[in-house]
Amino acid sequence: MAPVQLKLRPVGTTSGSRTAAGLVAAAGPQVRGDTTVKVWGDMTVEVALSVMAGARAGHLLICDADDQCTGSVTLAQLVAVRDSAVRTDTVRLSDVAALSR
Repeated sequence: MAPVQLKLRPVGTTSGSRTAAGLVAAAGPQVRGDTTVKVWGDMTVEVALSVMAGARAGHLLICDADDQCTGSVTLAQLVAVRDSAVRTDTVRLSDVAALSR
């Protein structure tokens, strides 16, 4: 399984919003337009789609073992691969990124 690194931001809460549901929501990934999700290039398309759904991100940054960004993929690119005849459990993100160059 490929590791996933999320860039989380603290949530400012007021005393009136400290309900159990509010605290649970604050503990998870924050939904913002600048959510950055870093993944390894050997992650499969199926796993990447699941990570994107969980993080509510529109793109993934593909990194190597030295945490250097080697490319990125968008949700639209991954959906196009998923909807094709290719088996998405064998296609890697690095392959998808290479096709878009």
